[in-house]
Amino acid sequence: MDYQIHQEGKFTYIEEGEGETLLLLHGLFGALSNWEGVIEGFRANYKVIIPNLPIYDLPIRKASLDTLLAFLEEFIAVKNLKDFTLLGNSLGGHIGLLYILKHPEMVKRLVLTGSSGLFENGMGGSFPKRGNRDYIAERVAYTFYDPKVATESLIDEVFEVTKSIPKCMSIVGIAKSAQRHNLAKDLHVIKAPTLLVWGLNDPITPPHVGEEFHRLIENSELKFIDKCAHAPMMEHPEAFNRILEEWLQKQAVLEKEQA
Repeated sequence: MDYQIHQEGKFTYIEEGEGETLLLLHGLFGALSNWEGVIEGFRANYKVIIPNLPIYDLPIRKASLDTLLAFLEEFIAVKNLKDFTLLGNSLGGHIGLLYILKHPEMVKRLVLTGSSGLFENGMGGSFPKRGNRDYIAERVAYTFYDPKVATESLIDEVFEVTKSIPKCMSIVGIAKSAQRHNLAKDLHVIKAPTLLVWGLNDPITPPHVGEEFHRLIENSELKFIDKCAHAPMMEHPEAFNRILEEWLQKQAVLEKEQA
């Protein structure tokens, strides 16, 4: 990935393209690079912004979704964003849900892919095994239907994080916070158009989780991608982008009709 990383105060982020804003949120073991396919597919017509969430840098007592939500709120205020499309994968989807529930007037559209918030399997509340690269390689591969997507560089990236005890403790704290923040009773209040893109072979947030999000979010559409697990935008970027582009175009037509 060869994009400029911007620094503004405590925030580091990617910003590519011009136009309507797509704000992208990565997951628990994610990074800015997770959205490379979306950047390439949309920066010609949209402004794509990806903040680096401080998941690994939080003190253990502040390692929670509430802290990450506050961070996102501050980032959006600093960047003076409004009427944007908010996309989140895994934990990023969960944080996005908390944001739209608190600030519904700010989000024009919502896109969730493999989002937590209802149910998830994963490294969960267990302590990642420090110093065991084979274990980390196995867990990273678990994210994908095709283990080859778990490149050596991706495994090394996660392995470096899990070598640090404080970072591991932050991961566990945030994972436990996510498990406590079940949003089933709140999702009915979301009125923004919502796209759900799910891997048919997702072992972490299985297909029935996508179906439950679809049932609970009134104005939602659910699309499945076959031979795909927990990160569709990484594993099948072309299919993900096609689904997203068609949906965004449809929403733009509906918005013009309603104007």
